[in-house]
Amino acid sequence: MDAVRFVAIGDSFTEGVGDEREDGTVRGWADLVAQGWAASRGNPIQYANLAIRGKLLRPIIEQQLEPALALKPTHLSFNGGGNDMLRLRASIEDLADGFTHVLRRCDEEGVRLVQLSGANPSGQLPMGRLIQRRGDLMSAAVSERIGDRTDVIRALNWPDDVLSGASFWSEDRLHMNSRGHHRVAARVLDALGEQAPDPWWSLPELPHARELSRGEYFREHLGPWFRRRLTATSTGDLREPKSGGQWVDVPAS
Repeated sequence: MDAVRFVAIGDSFTEGVGDEREDGTVRGWADLVAQGWAASRGNPIQYANLAIRGKLLRPIIEQQLEPALALKPTHLSFNGGGNDMLRLRASIEDLADGFTHVLRRCDEEGVRLVQLSGANPSGQLPMGRLIQRRGDLMSAAVSERIGDRTDVIRALNWPDDVLSGASFWSEDRLHMNSRGHHRVAARVLDALGEQAPDPWWSLPELPHARELSRGEYFREHLGPWFRRRLTATSTGDLREPKSGGQWVDVPAS
């Protein structure tokens, strides 16, 4: 059986924010895919996660793509643009150009691209209609760039209405919780032709997060987000990839 070397690049979605372990570290769908992939194959795989929260699409490509390819992976998962869509001047065509570049580099290096679309949080966010419209446009633009390429592995989460439900999201309404990350992992494994544990598609609902008033939500989540925009800072500043940019051996059991 051929070896699998799976590397993931992206932002908080791929880093795993929202799916926190008891010690405060994050897990997320990519970690779960590595675990499920090894278990489904019955053989260990190698896995690296270079994603860092808060990153825009261009910095993901500029800072993560080449180090990821330098690891000589067999598969590379890529997602980005969610943070860009929250900015008024984001260009859908520029974002789609970024996806085209990643696909071209994977082709050049003989790496299979695992293309994900992020889940859709717009129903529970301020400016939700704007975010929905931009997400629809970006999904269409990226799908057009990929065309009918059957060698690109696609795991599309944006159109999943079930995953958009509030029970799959964290208190900040922007990052998925553990339930959401498991559903995404199940979809990726399915796209890879591997068997995901059936419960991952719809784990039992988590205890409800406390209901935040409008003022509490702005103070605890929107306010800090706006301050970071005004000061040109990010939650990912000075953070290193959680795998240290190196392979981790994932056992089959």
